[in-house]
Amino acid sequence: MLNQSLKLNTKVFNSEVEKKSTREGFGEGLLLAGIENENIVGLCADLIESTKMNIFADKFSDRFIEVGIAEQNLVGVASGMASMGKIPFISSYSIFNPGRNWEQIRTNVCYNNQPVKIVGTHAGLSVGPDGGSHQALEDIALTRVLPRMVVISPCDAIEAKKATITISKTKDPTYLRCARNNTPIITTEDTPFEIGKANIVFQPESGLAQVGIIATGPILYSAIIAAKKLEDKGINIKVMNLSTIKPLDKEAIISLAKETKNIVTIEDHQVYGGMGSSVAECLAQFYPTRIKFLGIKDEFGQSGTPEELYKNYQLDTDSIIESVYRTIVK
Repeated sequence: MLNQSLKLNTKVFNSEVEKKSTREGFGEGLLLAGIENENIVGLCADLIESTKMNIFADKFSDRFIEVGIAEQNLVGVASGMASMGKIPFISSYSIFNPGRNWEQIRTNVCYNNQPVKIVGTHAGLSVGPDGGSHQALEDIALTRVLPRMVVISPCDAIEAKKATITISKTKDPTYLRCARNNTPIITTEDTPFEIGKANIVFQPESGLAQVGIIATGPILYSAIIAAKKLEDKGINIKVMNLSTIKPLDKEAIISLAKETKNIVTIEDHQVYGGMGSSVAECLAQFYPTRIKFLGIKDEFGQSGTPEELYKNYQLDTDSIIESVYRTIVK
């Protein structure tokens, strides 16, 4: 059952559940943050509408800079503005930001500890027909390895909006990962969001859970649907929304592992170096646990609809259910 203490969307299991992209949630959040704080500025690498930064730029044209197709320069300009007291949000596709400008992010932003907010949209397989060249499946790994960097992967548009507003008030270099396609709204305006805090969004009506599923980003929805189907078959599941990948909520992860003794991680990202690796690093040190990793396994993406791609890479609901079965049957 849904954890109603989190005030989640009660229409999650309705086929007509509202859908909206996390990049749109970012755009709406940036506008609200900009209204509240005049030091917030926006910079983009020639993808203003695609990244939804146009919502901010239309309102605050004097606080927006179009850098053009120059992602490395994008970071340099933002870092300079941050050193003078501004709070820059920089946006492009994830494959370019942090993909193309990783060294500039490392040196200009993280090494100098500047509060630049790096927003990568069109992450993961959600890019669909654009294919493997544009599907960033390595960006979590690239960013979480950087000292001082905070890494957030919101599950829906509402959480993306809250995350954007929240990071606008911090002094940390931050990466916000957003998807292209419209995905189901899981949370509500009343659902809590806190950097570094994981939440159990689905839990058994009674008794202990047999498997703990940890998911990040919009693919959390597929994990919830899988958990509901497993519940109908008498299998108790807990599903965790791990929207903050760094800093990691180690206490919550260890608690889930102690209860279930079986963990399945799910991410629209390479399994090497991604969220699942972060969970494994935590549990290897504090509570060694049986883990199954669902994600892209050392491959590039390809063209297709997001639904076709999730099925191909065994990230669809049926594949999640099958993986849980295999986890239980040792």
